[in-house]
Amino acid sequence: MSEIKLRGTTIIGVKRDDKTVIAGDGQITFGENAIMKATAVKVRRIYNDSVVIGFAGSVADAFSLSEKFEKMLYKFSGNLMRSAVELALLWRTDKALRKLEAMMLVADKNQMLLISGMGDVIEPEGGVCAIGSGGFYALSAGKALYENTSLNAKEIAVKSLKIASSICVYTNDNIVAEEV
Repeated sequence: MSEIKLRGTTIIGVKRDDKTVIAGDGQITFGENAIMKATAVKVRRIYNDSVVIGFAGSVADAFSLSEKFEKMLYKFSGNLMRSAVELALLWRTDKALRKLEAMMLVADKNQMLLISGMGDVIEPEGGVCAIGSGGFYALSAGKALYENTSLNAKEIAVKSLKIASSICVYTNDNIVAEEV
């Protein structure tokens, strides 16, 4: 019996003019053939609303990781980098967590980070980062908008996701955007 995968997410983070926005689409695709849900929320605020996270990958895995990340934020008094490094270390070394299939973009008022299950904690250059099924489409659009317009972070994030949704079958234009 083959495993059925739920997939489909595009998450983008844009940092511009002391504002950071993480935005994501709402589509969950069942296997390769059907949209299971079009209104999923994959971007949310945590840690007293001062941190925004967006996650891509298996929904259950992403929720598990976001809960563990929030615990790290409380443990390290909201220090985003320390919490991200500790989560990545735990994720990479714990046998059960190692099997989780997800990535996260996290941001507070000072920085934005990408956290992966490979142990990566990356602070993106150039103010734009994207993950998920349509991540490369959103990243390309975001970089072009960032470098060639005066749009604010939220406008860039939303327009980039709309462009990605017009190309990627696993991305829709039901967008949730949170700013810190």
